[in-house]
Amino acid sequence: MKEGLGLEYLNYLVIALFLFFIINRIIPAKGVRQISTSDLKNELKDKNKQFVDVRTPGEFKGNSIRGFKNLPIHQLAQKAEKELTKDKEVIVICQSGMRSQKASKMLKKLGFTKVTNVKGGMSAWR
Repeated sequence: MKEGLGLEYLNYLVIALFLFFIINRIIPAKGVRQISTSDLKNELKDKNKQFVDVRTPGEFKGNSIRGFKNLPIHQLAQKAEKELTKDKEVIVICQSGMRSQKASKMLKKLGFTKVTNVKGGMSAWR
């Protein structure tokens, strides 16, 4: 009888962990500002900001916004500290907003204080 109880508990634990990871991916990162692509148009004029596109080099070559630096998400952790300044705001974009959301969290963990994610990414850019 006890064995069945342990298995049931394990199932609940697996479901709880699964939900935690799903929710964690969807919820905006703490301390990360969210802006729309129309807000981005005004931000682009600001020379004190750093603009990062975390898509692949192929995606970036195909279509990008002038002023954005391509730092693919899989290289971000290694390159961020060398190529970006921690005390300047970093505005992050990708294709849909998912990778940039993940990248924003990554930058916060690396000690970047002002991080902004562009909601909707390049798909919403007109």
